[in-house]
Amino acid sequence: MAHIVVVGAGIGGMPAAYELRARLGAAHRVTVVNATDYFQFVPSNPWVAVGWRTRDDIVVPVRPYLERKGIDFIAQRVTMLEPQHDRLQLADGTWLDYDHLVLTTGPRLAFEEVPGAGPESGFTQSICTVDHAEKTRAAYEAFLADPGPIVVGAMPGASCFGPAYEFAFILDADLRKRKLRHKVPITFVTSEPYIGHLGLGGVGDSKSMLESEFRNRDIKWITNARTSRVEADKLFATELDGLGNILREHEQAFRFAMMLPAFKGVDAVAAVEGLCNPRGFVLIDEHQRSKKYRNIYSAGVCVAIPPVETTPVPTGAPKTGYMIETMVSAIVENIAADIDGRVATAKATWNAICLADMGDTGAAFVALPQIPPRNVNWFRKGKWVHMAKIAFEKYFLHKMRSGSAEPVYEKYVLKALGIVRLENH
Repeated sequence: MAHIVVVGAGIGGMPAAYELRARLGAAHRVTVVNATDYFQFVPSNPWVAVGWRTRDDIVVPVRPYLERKGIDFIAQRVTMLEPQHDRLQLADGTWLDYDHLVLTTGPRLAFEEVPGAGPESGFTQSICTVDHAEKTRAAYEAFLADPGPIVVGAMPGASCFGPAYEFAFILDADLRKRKLRHKVPITFVTSEPYIGHLGLGGVGDSKSMLESEFRNRDIKWITNARTSRVEADKLFATELDGLGNILREHEQAFRFAMMLPAFKGVDAVAAVEGLCNPRGFVLIDEHQRSKKYRNIYSAGVCVAIPPVETTPVPTGAPKTGYMIETMVSAIVENIAADIDGRVATAKATWNAICLADMGDTGAAFVALPQIPPRNVNWFRKGKWVHMAKIAFEKYFLHKMRSGSAEPVYEKYVLKALGIVRLENH
């Protein structure tokens, strides 16, 4: 009997556990280890931050659903990995042995890279976790009593820009509903070289469409912004030109700010020699397997993916849901092959598909493959995207409760968008 340990119970980890159980059957042991005892649907955090959702709407206790499928669960943080001994240490000091390890930890939020950033010891809010979204909600409620300028955007080195755009649009829509929009100047400050870059070098007409949407909603923007520090009511950023030269300095006043941070790998994983790149992201081969430790696999935000292109201010490449889903499926097939003594052959489909809410409408983009040149380069906007994201949220939460191993993006999202499945990208 093989023991497969999955570290992380997020959008990658939970489906990985369900797929492993479905693929391997009861003959092998599957254990999920996570720092908390719940799954959170992270894409809904912008809604939580303005009160359109509550924590209970997007959080699922994982133990009963995993155990119903015969999957063990340990609600503890991993403090150390010893891949040379095929074991990991938990927060209580105990060790857990494994035959195969799947790392789906998500990122460590690197707020410390910009002084004054972050909701814990800084002056900016975050929507990266449900805890942060709840704190943002409280700060937003206080702001509404005395509104003023808002800053939204992404710090240098950020790689997940979609939620920042979503939150800017959602704030705009919410303030209009409250008849307060005229009192609130909104400025979008981003490390991207242009609006709509998204860490992907743009997708279709994303630049012109998102710029147009910002103009229509009177949202100003600063691109190529190297945010250097944040004070209680002011964000300091250096705007660069296309060659990386200083163009101008900005002191952007705010009464409420939400800035997405750069990501790094979690400490316990980043500390393992030869497992990660300098930022702590797991180095993998084409089969999602560690280049040094052949029984360690990884999927999701914690894997190392090179930027799509070099930009004046560093930007990373996002890992979207469809990409993560195919990473997980490849890992499951390759672990099954390894257990059976076969050669690993399964590969992930590194394509980018995103449904982004815009408050009262939405935008969808598809980049197949993620790194140009592409076979599909598609960007659309409409009310239907807003409704599609709501439906996707409800279905994914149902999938987590039911223990379904079926692929969500492949079966539903691509069909809903009218995109034909493309292989080998």
